[in-house]
Amino acid sequence: MKKKSDGTDVLLEGVIKGIFEKKGLNVLKIDLRKLDTRIADYFVICHAPSGTQVSAICDSVDDTVRKETGEKPLHVEGLDNCFWVLLDYGNIIVHIFLEEYRKFYSLESLWADAAIEAIEDTIQ
Repeated sequence: MKKKSDGTDVLLEGVIKGIFEKKGLNVLKIDLRKLDTRIADYFVICHAPSGTQVSAICDSVDDTVRKETGEKPLHVEGLDNCFWVLLDYGNIIVHIFLEEYRKFYSLESLWADAAIEAIEDTIQ
């Protein structure tokens, strides 16, 4: 029997496609579904070398997800300074960092007990 999709896979694909369209770096998908204390099903994390690129990645993710799923983020945080932008889609939270802020906050290590998968750019 085929498992019914709740749209999360399509949303994840749109998020990742939007990140790679603007050359987001070191993209990770963190699967939080097996954790009791999770705040979402997935985190998607990437970084960029400039605030301008952080903003461009954010716009690309938003545009791509809207085109492919019709969804828009429930909340967006961090666009004022573009050091760390968060897009909250409910079951998926996207974190787009400047590289030095990503190193400082190290979300990957905070959620190290979750399944972490590096995502390669397939758009090139």
